[in-house]
Amino acid sequence: MEPVREATDLLALDRQVCFALSIASRSVIGLYRPLLQPMGLTHPQYLAMLALWQYEPLSVKELGELLRLDPGTLSPLLKRLQALGYIHRERNSKDERALAVTLTPAGRELRAQAEKIPPAIVARLGMDIDELQGLHQVLMRVIAATRDADDPQPQDD
Repeated sequence: MEPVREATDLLALDRQVCFALSIASRSVIGLYRPLLQPMGLTHPQYLAMLALWQYEPLSVKELGELLRLDPGTLSPLLKRLQALGYIHRERNSKDERALAVTLTPAGRELRAQAEKIPPAIVARLGMDIDELQGLHQVLMRVIAATRDADDPQPQDD
């Protein structure tokens, strides 16, 4: 396909960070699908399990903040994980308004199977660890920058 505008065009598709991030994200997540399928997990469910394996127990609010998911997205995801037998959701005895999320024995056991996923992804990407760690650091800076940009700035009176 022949470009219509010169390469310095600020609106050129191949110069857009959002385009590169979107394509890279979908492509990498696609690599996870066949690895997660035997576990019965989608990629968002896998992320929730990663958070729980690291920080359990978590309130639904804490889990949503970690994953940066709103309650409308997180609630059905947690219901499916509970139906799979990987988590329990119950009211916090100290605060009835808070819903606590904990792993079941099956959810804890799933971790051993999940430990095979990161090396398999590295192998499928064919990139060396140093390059991937550098990419991770840059992406974490992008995430921090977008979070800072989203925070409302104090208004001058």
